Amino acid sequence: MKLSVLTENVAGGRFLAEHGLSYLIESNGKTILFDTGHTDVFLKNAALLGINIKKLVDVIVLSHGHWDHGDGLKHITDLPLITHHDSFVKRFRKNDNTNIGLALTRHQISKKFKLIETKWPYKIGEGIYFLGEIPRINKFESQTTTFVDDKNEPDFVLDDSALAIIENNELIIVTGCSHSGICNIIEHAKTVSGIQKVKAVIGGFHLKHNNKQTQQTIEYFQKEDIKTIYPSHCTELPALASFYNAFKIEQLKTGMLLNF
Repeated sequence: MKLSVLTENVAGGRFLAEHGLSYLIESNGKTILFDTGHTDVFLKNAALLGINIKKLVDVIVLSHGHWDHGDGLKHITDLPLITHHDSFVKRFRKNDNTNIGLALTRHQISKKFKLIETKWPYKIGEGIYFLGEIPRINKFESQTTTFVDDKNEPDFVLDDSALAIIENNELIIVTGCSHSGICNIIEHAKTVSGIQKVKAVIGGFHLKHNNKQTQQTIEYFQKEDIKTIYPSHCTELPALASFYNAFKIEQLKTGMLLNF
């Protein structure tokens, strides 16, 4: 498996950065565009890497319906797109009512793409799974939310999902923001794939502080003996520092290429 970092919060070398996430994943004969950030940065960085997105990509996966993961969809078209059906709900921040949903509506996206909406796991290719809706099974993740929907009800981002990819009988998990909880995601990936050994986890962990949740997450990774960890995007500095102290992680930057 090869993962190219097209969009991330941190710039690498001559590459652009923005608050967003987009990875190009090549595995088992499939090329997947996982999220698109919120502008055309993913296309510009792909071009710098010599990647022609429109020619190479087989399918787009949208991890969830937030602007910083899906508004880049305005800059691409005519591909299959897999996501949870709740990715199109209207959603806002509680504190200032900022719109954090997608710029494009379900109708607009269904006209631009071959839309596949599912809350259930979906097999993209041999050993590649879109995980669908993530069961919230533990007691330390996804307990609170700073978001509301258009009815002013708490929005726990039920559409939040991830990819599970099997390589050499081990799992590589790629996540967008982990609103459902990164440990919950890993447990669901093991259930869906039937593989118990996790080799690597890459993406946003949605951890903001060096608090009890972050420490319990680190303890979980240590218990599972997961050695390759790239918390990025929405994982803020206090949590990143804790992961660095525990695992000596490398910061993920645009333009990086990861091979597994």
